[in-house]
Amino acid sequence: MARYIGPKTKIARKFGEPIFGPDKVLSKKNYPPGQHGNARKRKTSEYGIQLREKQKAKYTYGVLEKQFRNLFDKAARSRGITGEVLLQLLEARLDNLVFRLGIAPTRAAARQLVSHRHITVDGKVVNIPSYSVKPGQIIGVRERSKSLEVVVDALAGFNHSKYPWIEWDQPSLSGKLLHLPERTDIPENIKEQLIVELYSK
Repeated sequence: MARYIGPKTKIARKFGEPIFGPDKVLSKKNYPPGQHGNARKRKTSEYGIQLREKQKAKYTYGVLEKQFRNLFDKAARSRGITGEVLLQLLEARLDNLVFRLGIAPTRAAARQLVSHRHITVDGKVVNIPSYSVKPGQIIGVRERSKSLEVVVDALAGFNHSKYPWIEWDQPSLSGKLLHLPERTDIPENIKEQLIVELYSK
């Protein structure tokens, strides 16, 4: 499966949640898209519920199937609760942290900034969105990219105190990953245990 580039509202309506951020259409049409979207829902099987949760996590973080499976396998081999470790690995991705730091308005925009070599890690340009940031590393905006309109607009009025696992330094337009987030600090509405159950079959 290639990366999804279609209408994001369609996916948000499929899950009934604004997984890509505030959505005006979703608030008006809070039912699945398509001809039968507003019809009476059929009961979803246990497998269907688990699969839906995995798909929601993939779309939320913008990760493809193979990448997601590799992250799950890594989480399963790590110490700790597999579901929580999986979310921590997703949160530690460079594109996600650029989004969390407010440098980009969405994860898709953050991915583009990374790919186009506007982002640095510990002073060196990194253009791999899936790069796994380690605690203590500093994510910054490349000097010549600090005046980019998308960056300036995204940072304007952004509340950097809402994520306790990252620290922001406004003068240098850089942030540090202090530690991996606790599950209670991750705001995404994902039932990670269902994903673990799906892959454990």
